[in-house]
Amino acid sequence: MSETITFADFERVDIRVGTIIEAEAFPEARKPAYKLKIDFGPEIGIKKSSAQITVHYQLEDLIGRQIMAVVNFPPRQIGPVRSEVLTLGFEDEAGAIVLAAIDKPIPNGRKLM
Repeated sequence: MSETITFADFERVDIRVGTIIEAEAFPEARKPAYKLKIDFGPEIGIKKSSAQITVHYQLEDLIGRQIMAVVNFPPRQIGPVRSEVLTLGFEDEAGAIVLAAIDKPIPNGRKLM
């Protein structure tokens, strides 16, 4: 079981919807990953992310897909890539990442409520 947090703690995590506009291989990563450019709308703009989602997703299938990401973590340097947001997903039974899903179109930049 995880640690209990307050609602105020949850509100500090800024989770937004964005659309993947570019996806490419990231061969320099220690674990298989893709480099993503994600459009979070006019308020936040386009951000980069590294995501270990190579098991379940092909590069060509990611373009235009909406995802959820934490946009208020400090950037992390992952090899030659500066990852600006944390793309959200869940581990399957084998430990491979499945993206957190959005089942209806949402304007880019909208916040998880």
